[in-house]
Amino acid sequence: MPTLPKPLQPIRLHTTLLSGHGHRAKLFLTLLDLPFITIELDMKAGDNRKPAHLALNPFGEVPVIEDGDIVVTDSNAILVYLARKYGDASWLPDDPVSAAAVQRWLSLAAGKIAYGPCAARLVTVFGAPKDYETARKMAEDLFAVIDPEFRDKPFAVGQTPTIADIAAYSYIAHAPEGGISLEPYPHLRAWLKRVEALPRFVPMPVTKAGLLAEAT
Repeated sequence: MPTLPKPLQPIRLHTTLLSGHGHRAKLFLTLLDLPFITIELDMKAGDNRKPAHLALNPFGEVPVIEDGDIVVTDSNAILVYLARKYGDASWLPDDPVSAAAVQRWLSLAAGKIAYGPCAARLVTVFGAPKDYETARKMAEDLFAVIDPEFRDKPFAVGQTPTIADIAAYSYIAHAPEGGISLEPYPHLRAWLKRVEALPRFVPMPVTKAGLLAEAT
């Protein structure tokens, strides 16, 4: 098996501790066993709106990675970059069917996952001014559709993990923080456990909000 490349210097990851988007990048960096350092931004203090960060991402969003002179923004774009540059082909397959399947999940991550479980969690954890009931219903509708997909396959695209699993994991795993139960979705919960069993997996910190607040 060929030796996979490593960065010449540690990758710099700009993120915040409780960002699911940031967790995607951190998780994949860790799964690939790449050296990196984390630059924590205080969003409440406006670190993401300061000139230094806006020079990296004019939208003022996280995560951002710096790989030498290369700057990559957007969590899904970061996954694609890292998979192509430092991962083996299994993380982002070349064959058209598998590549399309991965892209579908990246689109879900940027669409229904972002506007469903992610948005619900933004309301309960951060007090974001979003329509909670719409987000909750979107999450539950999404979970009802994708839960059966994991009945006959261990990962999002097939027998091995891809960046599709990394893109989808964080906000689905933390849906209870947004008040959305995972109990009705046994196949989805089994998939989460398989992702968590991957070598070098790192969790995102848990916030006592939503259903987790009710359990305390």
